[in-house]
Amino acid sequence: MSCPSVDDPPSNSTLGGCKCSRGRMELYLPLALDFECDWPAPVRAILYLALLAWCFLGVAIIANIFMEAIETITAKKKTKIRDGKEIQVLIWNPTVANLTLMALGSSAPEILLSVIEILLGKFEAGALGPGTILGSAAFNLFVINAICILAIPEGDVRKIKQYDVFIITAVTSVLAYIWLLFILVGPTPDYITVWEALATLFAFPLLVWLSYLADTA
Repeated sequence: MSCPSVDDPPSNSTLGGCKCSRGRMELYLPLALDFECDWPAPVRAILYLALLAWCFLGVAIIANIFMEAIETITAKKKTKIRDGKEIQVLIWNPTVANLTLMALGSSAPEILLSVIEILLGKFEAGALGPGTILGSAAFNLFVINAICILAIPEGDVRKIKQYDVFIITAVTSVLAYIWLLFILVGPTPDYITVWEALATLFAFPLLVWLSYLADTA
């Protein structure tokens, strides 16, 4: 039994032991709309896993190059005269660099995925974009923090040097989730207005500015 023709109205049905999408593909999969549904599920699973691993490898290579470029940019120094002596200082403030360039480099994959989905979905959010953003945040919050803690040798102690900046970023992270809840279930449920999007966008430079003030105070 073969999948319905792409000329049929889009709808889901189960044919030949697999779920087909009539004339419809979710972004990129299935690769072949008609005959791919006839393939055994294990074959399709292996195909998709291999494709996923290949994509991960490509993202890892690009992200590594991107991060190396950012590290090169943020490591640049300039000469200043202080107390009659020449000293080398960083051009980029470390706090600003971490909140902007470093954050962009580490979050570029999920940002691109979210942008691609929202553009292809006619500005209607699907499962991919929000899932990658929240999944990445959850992974950083739990897994990365756990690995950093476990990596500390027994008996050693690590302390937060810039406590003011840490408090600002920690409070802002909590407020960001509260704001997300508000714009999704508040005055316009399941709909993001222009002013909500602009407020979210301009909250980021405000965070960077407050963190910079706390760092240089």
